[in-house]
Amino acid sequence: MDIVLVAGMWLDGTAWDGVAAELAALGHRPVPVTLPGQGDGAVSATLDDQVAAVLAAVDAVGGRPVVVGHSAASTLAWLAADARPERIAKVVLVGGFPAADGRRYADFFAVRDGAVPFPGWEPFEGPDAADLDEEARRRFAAAAIPVPEGVAMAVVRLKDERRFDVPVALVCPEYTPEQVGEWIDAGESPELTRIRQLELVDLDAGHWPMVTRPRELARALAEVVPDA
Repeated sequence: MDIVLVAGMWLDGTAWDGVAAELAALGHRPVPVTLPGQGDGAVSATLDDQVAAVLAAVDAVGGRPVVVGHSAASTLAWLAADARPERIAKVVLVGGFPAADGRRYADFFAVRDGAVPFPGWEPFEGPDAADLDEEARRRFAAAAIPVPEGVAMAVVRLKDERRFDVPVALVCPEYTPEQVGEWIDAGESPELTRIRQLELVDLDAGHWPMVTRPRELARALAEVVPDA
């Protein structure tokens, strides 16, 4: 099965190296995506540019791939399902929830000089970063790529109701499936409430399991991949 891998803010396609190696060993074909503005040097990239890059990866593979979105890129994976509902076998969301139509993509942190730099570890203290030691934190912060303002502050537009027919698995790293169920019941994720086939997967990790638990994340992804 082709598995398109889309990392969240401040990361490029190499963030998936460990996961990709494990997926390949399990017989799958990983397709890590380096997003415009996050590793290709395009400082003026937009959200539309990033969606186009994900769709290009989807269109380039044969058959119907799985699209994995991590953190904020859960919305990118969901936008791909909105644009290609008939072409995507499943969407997997890792540590993130899709933004609703009309919401900003990732209006979480301050913009500086046209981009959103990594804000340091203070906002992530607690379960998010508990499994990252000091050396891992240093490496992450040193490699973090500022996200263009045209990506982070863009308004999400969803158009095709058929996206709700695409099966979704939500991998829960720094929170539990039970917490997600409570958030869905409370209406905190309007898109998730309308998905017809939603699977919740527990994973004992922090917010960046591709860094700290690549083997475990790969196996979790392989377990939710539909039959080819």
